[in-house]
Order: sequence, then C-alpha cells, then structure tokens
Amino acid sequence: MTEKKKKKNADELQYHIHLKPGDVGRYVILPGDPGRVEKIASFFDEAEEVAFNREYRTYTGQVDGIRLSCTSTGIGCPSTAIAVEELVAIGADTFIRVGTSGAVQRHVDVGHLCITTAAVREEGTSHQYVPPSYPAVADLDVTWALREAARRLGFTHHTGIGHCKDAFFIEGEHGIPIAEQNEALWNAWRRARVISTSMESAALFVVSSIRGSRAGEVLATIGLTWLDDPIVAKVGIDDAIRTAIEAIKILDGLER
Repeated sequence: MTEKKKKKNADELQYHIHLKPGDVGRYVILPGDPGRVEKIASFFDEAEEVAFNREYRTYTGQVDGIRLSCTSTGIGCPSTAIAVEELVAIGADTFIRVGTSGAVQRHVDVGHLCITTAAVREEGTSHQYVPPSYPAVADLDVTWALREAARRLGFTHHTGIGHCKDAFFIEGEHGIPIAEQNEALWNAWRRARVISTSMESAALFVVSSIRGSRAGEVLATIGLTWLDDPIVAKVGIDDAIRTAIEAIKILDGLER
C-alpha cells in the first residue's frame, strides 16, 4: 500500500468504530460493555459521546487537562482486535483495558484487582497475527503505572499472568465433551500461578505490540474460577476505573 493510500485510509471514518482522526485522545480506556462507557466517562472532568456503532461506543473528554477517551470493545478477542486496529489508525497509542475476571488462585478474592502482566493465549484471534511462540505481554510502563496507581489509591491488587479464552462457559463442567481436558488445563494454569481469567487480553497485548502501541489491563475480580463459580458479585469495577485513570495521570506526568 502506498503512503498516499495509507493517509487516505487513516483520514476516513473507521468502518467499525465510526471514528476519525481527532475524535479520540492518545489514551483510551477499553471496557467490554458499551453500557460501561458512560459510567467510566462520568469519572472524567468533562466528556461527550462521539460515536456509537455496533458494540463500539466512545466518549472523549479530559481529566486534569489530559485528553482521553473510552471505547467499548464488546466481548472477546475478535472485536477487541478490531477496536485496537482502528483506534491505532486514528492516532491512539496507549490502551488500558478495564474489565472483569474470574480468580484462578485462591488468594485472589472477589473485589480484588488483577493487573495483568502477560496473557496465556488460549484463544484464536492472536494466532492469526503471529505464531504461538510469540508472547502476549503488557507494556512495562503501563503496567508499572497501573500498579503504582493501585498502591496510591489503597486498593488490594495482584500482578501476574492472566488467562485469555474464547468461550465463557468452559468454566465448570457444563456438559462439555472435552470437560476432562479443560479441567486438566485449569489445574495446569493454577499450578503455573496464573492469577485470573478473562476474554480480551491476548488480542489487546499482541495487536498493540505489533502495531507499536502500549497496552495494559486492570480487572475487577467478580468470580472464583477455582471454585467453578464464574460470577459471584459485580464488585470492584469502580476501583478498576479509578486505577486506570490514575495510571493515565502517572503516565502523562512522566512524559511532560
């Protein structure tokens, strides 16, 4: 593709997210649920909705003079990869996923935050970008900023490797033909000290890495996967939002 063609494509409205250059800040918070975008934007000093198409809803605003946005990705890696690709195309370069997860380790309790350092690539999307030997790793600076933010805010948090999957209902038996195989894998991830499981991190980290952008993830623990109970209580989400915003302030301060 020629440079002229690349510029033309970048200037156009992105097909899925319905955004163009100038619509978003360089920092973008990525929840899965479109219904959570307005909630996250309520933590901004000012915000307005700039687009809503399919599962992709976007608000852009400011916090302490920092321009930032929030775009929903929908559930899972395929739609997350689309969001990241199109946001990068219009100028965003730093992403923080704010979501929910199930605890894989017993010491991770409901309401605790999990800051993901890397992801087990047990999904399909990232494998269409790079071979399985390529790691899905969060950006070091973004991860450090998230951990520092959680410390400053006094939130109980854990840092470690997260598990990323495509199918939600593989937690527990659920009559799945390969239930025994899945249980063996869950036991392996527990023994390997994987702290959480969710559905977007692998694509977020892999696509961000190969596109030259930065990504991190902070998750509110709402389920106990080790107990075969994927949803216990939807708590800790506000803490995850505050942690992401504080981390953006930290990152921006380092770069001024």
